[in-house]
Amino acid sequence: MIAGAVPTAGALRRLVRRPAALVSAGVLALLVLLAVAAPLLTALAGQDPNTYHDHLVDSARGGVPIGSFGGVSADHWLGVEPGTGRDLFARLLYGARISLLVAVGATLLQVAIGVAVGLAAGLGNRWVDGFLSRTTDVLVALPMLVLAIALTAVVPPGFPRPLLLILVIGALGWGGTSRIVRAQTLALKRLDFVAAARLAGNRPGRVARRELLPSLAAPVITYAAILLPTNIVVEASLSFLGVGVKPPTPSWGQMLSSAQTWFRADPMYVLLPAGLLFVTVLAFTVLGDAVRTALDPRQASRLGVGTRKEKA
Repeated sequence: MIAGAVPTAGALRRLVRRPAALVSAGVLALLVLLAVAAPLLTALAGQDPNTYHDHLVDSARGGVPIGSFGGVSADHWLGVEPGTGRDLFARLLYGARISLLVAVGATLLQVAIGVAVGLAAGLGNRWVDGFLSRTTDVLVALPMLVLAIALTAVVPPGFPRPLLLILVIGALGWGGTSRIVRAQTLALKRLDFVAAARLAGNRPGRVARRELLPSLAAPVITYAAILLPTNIVVEASLSFLGVGVKPPTPSWGQMLSSAQTWFRADPMYVLLPAGLLFVTVLAFTVLGDAVRTALDPRQASRLGVGTRKEKA
């Protein structure tokens, strides 16, 4: 078997034997389903994320929702937004779409750039490796959040903010992937099957595609699973600071930013987006750890997850 490759069936068996992984995957699948079905679900509730309901907030108290638990009712299942009366259920679902879209899009971009740079550094000559490695080191050392704030602040307001966040987070966050891929490539290219492919006259691109990428799949997938929750937090942080998704487009981070002044008057407006953000990040983190263990047979064996059949 190619060094570094992991049998898919064996990894899947190890993964499904971890209850925490199954619960996390179920939570994330439900969240994705709710986000995808947001237009249908909000239509069934007879609401949308942007319609104001001024009659549902008490203007004499500064816009506090009328009723218990932030205005929960048969028409507004999770209450309404303070000050505007917009339906909170609809805004949370549409906010999930933004958070997941940005996180997944940024992760894919980070992985694509990181794999390309890491392979080029690992397969290149001493000068190419040195230049790309120093560039990666500088990028990793820079404060990502500060740079992201600066870049998103100077872009014209008309540019689609979710796309901007994907590009900025992806362009600034590929350093870790590049380091992992470079290290793996340097180790793999000394092995016989890679050396034989190079001696046969194959170009570096063909060697990378045919010989190296299959062996790099496990570490790259593992690191991508770790990047996803990180990118969700980064998107929420940028929106919280006012340089991410702009109103009226809903975002969990944006909702938390406006909710900080309403915590005493309407705790539900703070607890709901904060709770969803916490559960999502926790589920991604637990699932990422389970994927790492499943794709690393040595780690699985240490934890007692491996099977004797796979070693036979």
